Amino acid sequence: MTESPLGELSVDPALDESLSRCLEEVETELRSAVVSDYPFVTETSRHLVDAGGKRFRPLLTLLASHLGPRPANPDVIKSAVVVELTHLATLYHDDVMDEAQLRRGAPSANSRWNNTVAILTGDFLFARASDILADLGPEAVRIQARTFERLCTGQIMESVGPADGMDPVKHHLQVLADKTGSLIATAGRFGAMMSGADQETIDVMSRFGEAIGIAFQLADDIVDITSESNQSGKTPGTDLREGVPTLAGLYALSSTETQDARLQELLGRPLIDDAEHAEALVLLRSHASLDEARAEAHRWADDARRSLAGLPDVPATHALTMLCDYVVNRTG
Repeated sequence: MTESPLGELSVDPALDESLSRCLEEVETELRSAVVSDYPFVTETSRHLVDAGGKRFRPLLTLLASHLGPRPANPDVIKSAVVVELTHLATLYHDDVMDEAQLRRGAPSANSRWNNTVAILTGDFLFARASDILADLGPEAVRIQARTFERLCTGQIMESVGPADGMDPVKHHLQVLADKTGSLIATAGRFGAMMSGADQETIDVMSRFGEAIGIAFQLADDIVDITSESNQSGKTPGTDLREGVPTLAGLYALSSTETQDARLQELLGRPLIDDAEHAEALVLLRSHASLDEARAEAHRWADDARRSLAGLPDVPATHALTMLCDYVVNRTG
């Protein structure tokens, strides 16, 4: 018997079988989509596809499709491929901007080749996603364009930082909504839309996707701080080392307690030195800001759960509800 792609969230054998079959189709089409006439482009494009990953966005697309009358519509598979290609493209660009050395336990594309190759490979994947989108109709193209706009806006906001007088926490949550929540919202929207669900259900899956996406990213950022192993797909403390803001770090920076002065000094810059990096991890892991960040992740997961209230009583709805707890419980 094939293992359920939902793992501990498995609620129905028929749903498990459908998701397993469709995820295999997504994987096949994903690998086909990154093939170029130029072998080197195929090699660079397959780099992150072959590295694996959670495939969280395609899975959400497939789950959402079971809220409509035509979950087997081939356009569901195509839209799932589009969101994963888009996600992978952003990872190539993110690694260049963050000067990351590893991605999913393997050398990042920019470290294996160079920044130019990584950026252009990301662009190639965006182009392939757009080519598939053209078969899904003008509304799908419009949704993707607006999603891409938010992805770019979020990255610019993160790079520039909060404007004078703006609350850094509010700014950070908006960055997460744009950089992560927007694409996961589109994943849910596409699944419901391509399966013929009514507009109310489509809107619910978009709201759910955005909220669960923010919770998902908050949880990932917490795991990056707390994990002793490679739980997060990156070396633990990668965000700290690269000076990437996280919610726990921002809460710690806002503290007025004198004993937090050393942690705040360390959080104010990238931590290249191994000893300082280790010191900051120890201090942050024991700081109350970590529990504050967990509480915020739970708030977003609760928002996602509440958004499902009007959906039909079907296995896909039950799985989505359980997903709300699963996403944040990874943080310990």
